[in-house]
Amino acid sequence: QNLSCLSLLIPVSVGLCVLRRAMAPSLVVILGATGTGKSKLAIEIGKRLQGEIISADSMQVYKGLDIITNKVTAEERAQCAHHMLDFVDPLVRTYTVVDFRNKALDRNKLPIVVGGTNYYIESLLWKVLLDTEVSDRKMELEKLGGEELHKRLAEVDPKMASMLHPNDKRKVARSLQIHNDTGVPHSRWLEEQRQGGDGLGGPLRFPDPCIFWLHADMEALDQRLDARVDEMLATGLLNELQDFHLRYNRQKLQDESQDYQHGIFQSIGFKEFHDYLTAPESSSQQERDKLRDKGVEALKIATKRYARKQNKWVRNRFLKRKFLSASLCIE
Repeated sequence: QNLSCLSLLIPVSVGLCVLRRAMAPSLVVILGATGTGKSKLAIEIGKRLQGEIISADSMQVYKGLDIITNKVTAEERAQCAHHMLDFVDPLVRTYTVVDFRNKALDRNKLPIVVGGTNYYIESLLWKVLLDTEVSDRKMELEKLGGEELHKRLAEVDPKMASMLHPNDKRKVARSLQIHNDTGVPHSRWLEEQRQGGDGLGGPLRFPDPCIFWLHADMEALDQRLDARVDEMLATGLLNELQDFHLRYNRQKLQDESQDYQHGIFQSIGFKEFHDYLTAPESSSQQERDKLRDKGVEALKIATKRYARKQNKWVRNRFLKRKFLSASLCIE
C-alpha cells in the first residue's frame, strides 16, 4: 500500500503466546486515516483467514452516494463478504451507533472491522454504549436553541453539561434524552460503565483482538487524498451529487428542514458543494464552474482535515487505553 509505517497492536503476553493469539484472534480491527489502504488490507486478511468484513463507516451504511463515501466496489465485495454497507434509507435521521453495534455483532465468522468512524469501532471493541434508542423526544429537543438545551441539561446533569458546548446540540439533546428515558444522569451511566474498564470506556467485548493501525507520512497522504478527489470527479462525483440532491435533498431545503447535521447529509462533500448544487438555474456556465471549483477545493481541504482528526483520535484516545501500553506498539 506504499505505507510509510504499519503498526500492529496486540495484547500483552510473552513468548509464543503472543504469536498464537495474534494468529487466531477473536476480532481483527483495521483503523487509521482515510486514504491509507484500510479496505484493501481488510480484503487480503479476510481471504487469508476466511473472515467477513464489517464496515465501520457511519456514512456507508446509507444507500446511495457510493462515490463520495468511497464504498468498496462490487468487484471488491465479491472477493470477501462485506456487511454494514448500503442498507439504511438516506432520509432516516434516527440511525445510531447503538443500531450499528447491535446489527454488526451478529456474525458467525471472524469479524474484520475496517473503517474510519472511530466511535463505531469503539462500540464493537468495548462495552461502552447505553442501549436507549434515539426517540422522537430527542428530535423535538434538537429543535430548541443550544443555550436553552444546555440550560436544561445543567439543571439535571451539571457534570455532563460542563463537558459539552451549547453549540453541540446533538450531544446535549442526547444526554437530556438519556436522563428523560432512564431517570439517571448521563454522566452517572458513563461512570458506571467505566468501572469495569480502563477509564475511557467499559471492558473489552472480545478477548485478544488483533488491531492494525495504518498511517502514512502526511505529505504523501495529502497528495494521495487530492488525487482521490480528482479520481472521484473523473468517475462521476458531480453527477452523483446532483442526482442525489434532486431525489432527496431539494425538497428538504425548500422546507428548511435540511441542515446537513443528520444522516447521510453529514457526509463530506454535501456541505462543500452546497452552493454548486443550489445555484439558480439562471446562473451562467462561468458562475457554475466557479462554484464547482470552490467545492472541489473545499472537499480536498475537508478530506485532509478529516484524516488528521482520525489520527488524532488514535493517538489521544485509542492509544491511551490501559490495555494498550507503549510497550505493545510494534512499528
